[in-house]
Amino acid sequence: MASTTVSRSAQRRITGTLFVTESLFSAAYIASITLLAINAVELGGADALAGIPSTVALVGRAAFAIPIGWLMDRTGRRPVLVLGYVLGALGLMVGGLAVGWLSFLALCVGAGLAGMANGTSQQTRFVASEVWPQEHRARIIGFIVFAGTVGAIGGPLLAAPMVGLAQRSGWAPNAGPYFAGAALTLVAALLAFLFLRPDPVRLSRVLETPAGDSAEPLIVARPLRAIFARPLVQLAVATMVIGQTVMTLVMVITPVYMHHLHHSTGAISLVFMAHTLGMFGFATVTGWLIDRLGSRPMIVYGAGLLIVASFLAPTATGVWALAIALFLLGLGWNFCFIAGSTLLSGELHYSERGRVQGTNDMLVALASGAGSLVTGTIFATSGMLGVGAVGMALILIFAVFATWRWQNQATSVAG
Repeated sequence: MASTTVSRSAQRRITGTLFVTESLFSAAYIASITLLAINAVELGGADALAGIPSTVALVGRAAFAIPIGWLMDRTGRRPVLVLGYVLGALGLMVGGLAVGWLSFLALCVGAGLAGMANGTSQQTRFVASEVWPQEHRARIIGFIVFAGTVGAIGGPLLAAPMVGLAQRSGWAPNAGPYFAGAALTLVAALLAFLFLRPDPVRLSRVLETPAGDSAEPLIVARPLRAIFARPLVQLAVATMVIGQTVMTLVMVITPVYMHHLHHSTGAISLVFMAHTLGMFGFATVTGWLIDRLGSRPMIVYGAGLLIVASFLAPTATGVWALAIALFLLGLGWNFCFIAGSTLLSGELHYSERGRVQGTNDMLVALASGAGSLVTGTIFATSGMLGVGAVGMALILIFAVFATWRWQNQATSVAG
C-alpha cells in the first residue's frame, strides 16, 4: 500500500503538533471572547453594540475561509497555518490595546483579525486527517475536534487570572486575556512553523499516489461546480451546515429562555458546561465509531439527536432537564460535524481539498451567523417552542435531502 511509504513518526508529529496548536489557539480565542461583549458595551457606550465585534469576527472567519483554502492548495498547509496564527496574535494584541485606548473601532478590527485566524484554525482537522489513510481519518478529525475541549475549559479559566495580572501590572484589567491570548497564539505559530515538516500536503500526495508509481500522475483540477455537484459532497456539506444551524438556533437562545424561567447565572453555566461536553468531550469516540460504522450511519444518529434535543429543550424547565437537552444538542452536532468532515475529506483529491474545505467552512460560518441572527426573532414571536419547531423542521428537510442524495449516489455507482 502507498501508505507504507509515509513515516508513522511524521504522521504522529504532525497530528500532535496540530492538536497542541489548536488547543492553544482555542484557549486564547475563547479567553478573549469571554469578555468581548462586555468590552463592546463599555467602549461603545450602548448595550445595542454588544454583538457587533462578535459579528465582525464571524464575518472575518467566513470571508477568509475561501482565500485560506486557495492559499493552502498553492503554497502548502504549513505557511497558511502560520500566517493564520500570526494574524490571530495580531488581532488579539489589537483587541488588548483597544481596551486600553478605549477604542471601539480598534476592538472591532482586532475581532475581525481574530475571526480570520479562527477560520484558519478550523482547517486543522482536515490538515491532520490528510496525512493518514482514509480508514483512520475520522478518528484523527475527532482527535483534533477534541482539542476544542482544552479551549472550552482553559479559555474561561485563563480570563480571570489574566484580568488580575493586567490590573497589577498597571494595564487596563480587561486587556489581560487579550495579551495572554496573543502570547499563546504566537507559541502556536512557532510550533506550526517548526514541526509541521514535511508539509502535510506532501504526505497526502504520497498516500494518494498509487503504489509503484515513480511520478505523480497529472491531475486536472476540477472546478468547484463539478465538485459540489457530487451527491456525497453535497451530503457532507449539508450535514455540517444544517447541524451548525440547528445547534446555534437552540444554543444561543437558551440563556434567554432560562432567564425568563428565573434560573440563576450558575444554573445557566451548568447547562452550558453540559453542552460543551456534548460538543467536544466525546469527539475521539465519535471518530472511532465513524471509522468502524462509516460516516452515513453517524449522520443519521446525529440528526436523530438533534431532533430529540430540539423537542426536549422547549419542553424542559428544570436545570437538569435542560442540561440533558443541551448535552444531546452538542453531541448531535458533534456526530454531524465529524461525520460530515470525514465524508467530505474522502471525496476530494489533495490538490483541491483546501479550496473546497475552505468553501465548506465559509458556509458553516454563515450558517452559524444565520442561526444567531434569526433565533431571537423566532423566540420573540413563537417562544422556545417555535425555536424547537424550526430546528426539527430543518432536520426533517435535511433527512429528505439526504435520502435523495444517497439514492442518487447509489444509482451513479450502479450505473
